[in-house]
Amino acid sequence: MAQAPELTARAVLIGDPRLAPLFAGLTAEYTQRYGDRNGSVAQELDRFPAHEFSDPLGRFVILEEAGRTVAGGALRRYDQHTAELKRIWTHEEHRRRGLARRVLIELERAATELGYTQIFLTTGPRQPEALKLYLNAGYQPQFDLAADLDGIGHLPFTKQLPAINGGATIGV
Repeated sequence: MAQAPELTARAVLIGDPRLAPLFAGLTAEYTQRYGDRNGSVAQELDRFPAHEFSDPLGRFVILEEAGRTVAGGALRRYDQHTAELKRIWTHEEHRRRGLARRVLIELERAATELGYTQIFLTTGPRQPEALKLYLNAGYQPQFDLAADLDGIGHLPFTKQLPAINGGATIGV
């Protein structure tokens, strides 16, 4: 019986070629689910400066398997105590393997290392897999789950992180 290749979690910087599959996959996914009016998907993916996803304020994490990027995501500073998760993605050929959950674990670990005590994120109403992932991972919806999700737009979630080093936070 063949053993699955080992997954490696790696922090990378924007511009690293290993992020290309992630951005291409997100562009295709968002365009398919929401359309792309006047390049809105590309604008969304480039909305934040690269330095916001680098230490000490943020981080981009990928999962590699056999040298290929199969999943990833990022965090950036939302406020002094809160990291915002962005760009969480799993390659379509590698879904249903728990990789998105592994990305969440890696990002939560990174947020804690950077001194954040809480996470904030949003997902879209046409991403039911993401909604289920976040609920199952202990994220608290900041909206009415029984409401018309398309009418809400971006669906916000929060999660408290365990404190380390006496609850130190990022400096102002």
